[in-house]
Amino acid sequence: MLNPSASAAPVGQDSPAPFTATPVRTSASKRIDSLRLLGGGRELVIEHAGQEYRLRLTRNDKLILTK
Repeated sequence: MLNPSASAAPVGQDSPAPFTATPVRTSASKRIDSLRLLGGGRELVIEHAGQEYRLRLTRNDKLILTK
């Protein structure tokens, strides 16, 4: 059984400051179907920060991203 006075601050002392949580982003991640992204093909070139990356669909229906 819990003792309600056990968590109280001792007499004459201030209680500790309450915990303040930092805000959390609630926006959902964007989602796109891989078949739509690939446009019916098996490979897509993505340019990011001046570099080219290839997103490939394998024979085993897996996605591989390579630089």
